[in-house]
Parts: sequence; structure tokens; C-alpha cells
Amino acid sequence: MKTFETVRVDLGDRGYDIHIGSGLLDRAGELMQPMMKGARALIVTDAQVAPLYLERVERSMAAAGLTPMHTVVPAGEPTKDFAHLEALLDAMLGAKAERGTMVVALGGGVIGDLTGFAASILLRGVDFIQIPTTLLAQVDSSVGGKTGINTRHGKNLVGAFHQPRLVLADTAVLDTLPRRQVLAGYAEVVKYGLIDDEPFFTWLESNAQRLIDGDSEARAHAVAVSCQAKARIVSADEREGGVRALLNLGHTFGHALEAETGFSDAMLHGEAVAIGMVMAFRLSAEMGLAPAADVERIIRHFQAVGLPFALPGGRLWEVPRLIAHMAGDKKVKDGKVTFVMARGIGQSFLTRDVPEASLATMLAEMAAGR
Repeated sequence: MKTFETVRVDLGDRGYDIHIGSGLLDRAGELMQPMMKGARALIVTDAQVAPLYLERVERSMAAAGLTPMHTVVPAGEPTKDFAHLEALLDAMLGAKAERGTMVVALGGGVIGDLTGFAASILLRGVDFIQIPTTLLAQVDSSVGGKTGINTRHGKNLVGAFHQPRLVLADTAVLDTLPRRQVLAGYAEVVKYGLIDDEPFFTWLESNAQRLIDGDSEARAHAVAVSCQAKARIVSADEREGGVRALLNLGHTFGHALEAETGFSDAMLHGEAVAIGMVMAFRLSAEMGLAPAADVERIIRHFQAVGLPFALPGGRLWEVPRLIAHMAGDKKVKDGKVTFVMARGIGQSFLTRDVPEASLATMLAEMAAGR
């Protein structure tokens, strides 16, 4: 009996389903089985997630007649680097992975990105499945096929487009997340409203607290709407040649903040994106593109739920360094950064016509706490 919602990512023969609902971990084997080329599956998870969910997933796979194996990597953003990628590939080859072996990413965005990239290059490409265990991963990083690792030059600069065969978003696992992680994921939920769905943003203004506090109905709705939005954009522009870049609202700024804080827990990805979205709307307003009232509306909402909207104090934020980080962004073309700007809430657009003086002024104001 089906007790979950399904969102389809329509990419022809590379299309796949996103199943969203409570209790999917215990049905993982049953739902994975039709995607399998053989019986063997290699689960990649991290040291925080493994004690919580690994045994349940392996048990469900064994019950479906599959043969699960696993490897555990350290938790945290520093794991997304060349050293851990090499170690993971070595573990996969040591487990005698074959082209028919299914790789399973069980964890948050770091695990999904690292595992997906490893799957894309292992034996010149093997299938993988995403089982995201954070809100951020369920609404964003597990969907769309972007995989990769960080380098000293910036975030996600080495990677590949490699679509999963299936995504299983068990909303019940969100109950074990620390509040900070829920909020970090919520920033990516808000993003979909700010890009092109003002009614969804309005719904969030009324229902965000229920979602954050653990209401299962609100969470399932938010995950489904977010996945539908991302699936629609990815289906139209799989490799980010155009409209898909709108999904980077707040990310050009956010990645610069993450780089400046060393890709550490000092600033989580979702926290950086939240501040980055405020920056995008502030810059849009200061350039006369968007109403200042929309910036205030976003800030009020972030304040209400507990998301950051200003640069943290206690450190020197150097504007030239932040701009230099942005100059290393993947979306730079002919030396110009592609920015996601806005004409208002739900009215985002792409442009490379952002004067550096305007950018520097906005960053300096925020660095000064204004």
C-alpha cells in the first residue's frame, strides 16, 4: 500500500522518482529493488548517521533479497575533499564493487555530494540512490544530479552531473535533527518561494514554525513543494545552461561566506545561503530593482524563525576577500559573475550586469553591521 507522495524528475531515460513520506527507511529495500541490476549494494554513510539509521536500511535491503555492504566516512563539510574522495573510491574498489553494484548515499548533503561524485567516476560510472537524512538534502542537494567536492579554490568546483536512480526522502528522520540543522535546511525551502513562488513564501510565513517544530504534515508539504519546484527546473535545464542557475539564489554570496569561514561549522551551508539571499535582495533593492519593503519582509521572517540575516560579529569581514571568492564561482563567464537578483519576492532573474561598486557598497554596509 502506497503511503507516500511521489515527485517525478522528467529527464527521459535518466528520469527518476522522489518518494516523500514517513517510514521510508524501513521500505528502502522494497523501493530500491526495481532499480537494481544485481543484488549487491554499497551504502556510504557518515559517523553521525550510521548509528541512527544504517542498521534499519541494511535490514530492509536484506528483507528484499539484496546484499548490503557499507562504508563509513567522517561527518562534516571537510569530508568533501580529494583525500576523502580517494579513500572512498579505494573502499569501494576494496569491496569489489562492479558496474552492477548499486551505490547508496545515506546521509546529508555532504554524503550525497561526495558519494554521487564517487559513483560518477567509479568504473566510469555506476548507479546510485539518494537517501537524504537532513531537511537541506531532502529539498535540495539530493535532487538534480549535482555532485562534487570542495577545493582550496572554492566550494563544489570539482564534480559531475550524475543523476540518481531514486530518491527516498523519509520525513520521519528529520525528528532527530538538531534545531540548527533544521533551520539550515529551512533556508533552502524558503529559497523556492523567493525564486518564483510568492504564494509559497506566504504559506511559509504562516506555517514555518510548525514545520521547524516538527509538524509532520507541514514538513511533508514543504518537502513536496520544494522537490516539485526543483524537479520542474531541473527537467527544463539539467546542466544549468540557463534557468537552473536561479536555484543558486543566495549561493554566490553564501559560498563566499563559507569559504571565508573555512567550510566549517562556524557557518553551515544553509545559514550562509540565508544571509546570501538577504544580500541578493538588498543589492537588488539598492540598485532600484526590488522594493525595499520586500527586503524587510524577508528579514522579519528570518528573525521570526531564527535564521541569520546579517553577518556575524566577532570577526573582520574583508570586502575584497569576499569579492575574490565570488570571482572563483562556477558561474563566472568572461570574467563576470552571474548573479541571481530579484524584482521582488517570487521574481528572481539572472544577470551579469552588477557594478562592482554597488556590490562592494552593499557588502561594506553589511560588514559594518548596517
